[in-house]
Amino acid sequence: MRSSSLPEHQRPTILVVEDEAPLLTLLRYNLEKQGFRVEEATDGPEALLKVNEAKPDLMLLDWMLPAMSGIEVCRQLRRRPDTRDLPIIMVTARTEEADAVRALDTGADDHIGKPFTIEALLARIRAVMRRAAGPATKGALSWHDIAMDQDAHRVTRGGRNLHLGPTEYRLMEFFLQHPGRVFSREQLLDAVWGRDIHVELRTVDVHIRRLRKALNGDNDTDVIRTVRSAGYALDVQ
Repeated sequence: MRSSSLPEHQRPTILVVEDEAPLLTLLRYNLEKQGFRVEEATDGPEALLKVNEAKPDLMLLDWMLPAMSGIEVCRQLRRRPDTRDLPIIMVTARTEEADAVRALDTGADDHIGKPFTIEALLARIRAVMRRAAGPATKGALSWHDIAMDQDAHRVTRGGRNLHLGPTEYRLMEFFLQHPGRVFSREQLLDAVWGRDIHVELRTVDVHIRRLRKALNGDNDTDVIRTVRSAGYALDVQ
């Protein structure tokens, strides 16, 4: 979806945090060509300062940065109420699965390894922004003591506000729409991430773990049931 016909102040803003000047120039050119506004930061402290000045619609965050790593930037942003839901895609030259899982565990919504194609990056950006935008249809969903207000984009359990990232919100919404039904990881990927983007199955497990952490207080029953060799369901254990 190109939005270059929009006035500049109405275009989605992407903050690109990258210390390699040639890559930064390439990203700016291609993102602006697709209609995005682009802000730049070349290290972690500058990235945090830019977010304080004006919260972007999405952050493209390099893992290996001078002064402060992308992991630490992500961790700090996730601690703050005003940036807890900021869509973040981690860019890394580290291709080991454990590193990808660490990026997601820290709070990134997605990750992409270098080198990457612009087409693959744009697909991930659109998918993450689509998830962050929330459902097109508004209303309310509920199940047992869990309630979702789709107009306010808020989820509560037993009256307690739950702090969910964009992907966890979409997972919770999907489960609330189909309580009791078991979904495989592949089905969850198609429903929540979309068919137009390749995401590893392990990514589902990471976000399920984050959803569980947000859902379950000290005295709460775990309502995300793991079905061995099958998948997950919103169900009472």
